[in-house]
Amino acid sequence: MNRLAVTSIALGLAALIECAPLGAQQGPLKVFISVDMEGLAGVVAATDVSPAGRDYAHFRTIMAAETIAAVDGAFAAGAREFVVRDSHGDKTNLLPGDVNLPGVLLIRGASTGPKNMMEGIDASFGAAIFIGYHAKAGTPNAILEHTSNGNVIDFSINGVSLPEGGYNALVAGLYKVPVVFAAGDRALTEQVRGLLGPIETVAVKEEIGGDASRGLSPKAAQEQIRAGVERAVRRRAELKPFTMTGPYTMVLKVRQEKSAYKGAERTGPGEFKFTSPDLLEVLNAFNAMK
Repeated sequence: MNRLAVTSIALGLAALIECAPLGAQQGPLKVFISVDMEGLAGVVAATDVSPAGRDYAHFRTIMAAETIAAVDGAFAAGAREFVVRDSHGDKTNLLPGDVNLPGVLLIRGASTGPKNMMEGIDASFGAAIFIGYHAKAGTPNAILEHTSNGNVIDFSINGVSLPEGGYNALVAGLYKVPVVFAAGDRALTEQVRGLLGPIETVAVKEEIGGDASRGLSPKAAQEQIRAGVERAVRRRAELKPFTMTGPYTMVLKVRQEKSAYKGAERTGPGEFKFTSPDLLEVLNAFNAMK
């Protein structure tokens, strides 16, 4: 019996069990899952997560399995509706059949709006989860660390330097949705806990020098993700949305300059500043100049 069949049976059996209390949540608990690739178990090289890479198909299956593990864990904690956002590259890594489970909607493909990796998030969700995430550009002892693309040196809002997990958490925070769980390498888990507080995390691997890593097997990583997400969703009332008080001032540092976004100020070589009371407009500026 294949993995998806086993998972579907498990979900069907779980549906017979009384759901965990949903607190003040009205209606079925919804969970948003944003899935990247660099932070997946075993990934150590850019070719691992590139369609041209020899092992891309293998890591694509790991991406699907870690996603399903997150769905399983959230389901066990009472969630019944899910949106999965493919968040890597051109956003066509997860195939529709990879998340063919009850209550799951998949968003794939590049979108034009500022939410990007959080496309689909709104105030109807009770929790957000990050799978396969990585640390920001310049982070020491990290695996495939970067911010959005290879051109970004640093991105900060209101003086806080942010990884993708940071500014994506801010997007969730606009709708009062807490990020409750993140999985990736150890540098990522330490970084997001430093920003977001005591959320649940799973470090599936750690850098041990150069391009080498020491990490969990895919099966062990999936088991820990499943258990960690269940704990996280059950704890969601304890965990606060990540927010900042506007107006929002972005400072973006890049290697190669692009044209300045309307209203942005060039403050030095490869450095731009932009302020707006609207966080999504700040992210529009970021996406245009990164």
